[in-house]
Amino acid sequence: MTRQGKTSRADIGIIGGSGLYDIEGLRKVKELPVKTPFGAPSDKVVLGELDGIRIAFLSRHGRGHRINPSDINYRANIYALKSLGVRRVISVSAVGSMKESIKPGDVVLPDQFIDFTKRRVSTFFEGGIVAHVAFGEPICAPLAADLLASAPSVGATVHRGGVYLCVEGPQFSTKGESRLYRQWGVDVIGMTNMPEAKLAREAELCYATVALVTDYDCWHDTEESVTVDAILAVLSRNVALAKRMLRQVVPLTASAADCVCQRALQDAIVTAPDRMSASLRRKLALLMDRVVSEKKGDR
Repeated sequence: MTRQGKTSRADIGIIGGSGLYDIEGLRKVKELPVKTPFGAPSDKVVLGELDGIRIAFLSRHGRGHRINPSDINYRANIYALKSLGVRRVISVSAVGSMKESIKPGDVVLPDQFIDFTKRRVSTFFEGGIVAHVAFGEPICAPLAADLLASAPSVGATVHRGGVYLCVEGPQFSTKGESRLYRQWGVDVIGMTNMPEAKLAREAELCYATVALVTDYDCWHDTEESVTVDAILAVLSRNVALAKRMLRQVVPLTASAADCVCQRALQDAIVTAPDRMSASLRRKLALLMDRVVSEKKGDR
């Protein structure tokens, strides 16, 4: 439940499907079970080395796609990566397009989210500790810029920026819902990036999304409504593209300087240290020890 040993460390975390593990050039691959105070992550973390950079992969739905979007233990997943030393997280997610100009097979690098989920725990801080992190800019701009820079060399059609609407699922939208969401001006729709992005910010991790467009949801008059078969057919091609992007972006972002995401808790914890229970302090030590120690030192 604490930081792992030096042999099980990584700087970059990648959350997505298990097919992402098979990146050309990945060496020294091993699987690592990680325990967290929030239960078990979706799967074992796969550690590897790419061009001398340590990477941690986590299958969001578990290998074999066993976990419903609403049942993913998002807290355990983010905590597990944090405990391995990860500072930057790249989320690879399948999404539906809500705009004619964003076609199946394209990639979107969203910069905003709308959280329309209903039954997911979205914070580490509860039960006696309150924290309010800033979330006006939910995507790490430098990490997104690195992803954008990696796109031309792999032949990706990439849309910079946009709004990702996260719905509960697991059902796809009705046509009425899909048409409503289009009126809101959203760009893509998915089921997995919330509360993942919120928890990454609370854990002081840089976070950016590679949204792989697989369909037009069900709003498009001349396209068939989304089906699992159609999604999987496009996704298999998109995953190959995503792996090429990841191969290009890892050296770029591994050498990046620290950014404001990595001090997101600095002024966010409002509970006085002397009002925090010892048990809760221990549970959240990995996330907040630095901030609480600095606050106590100010007194």
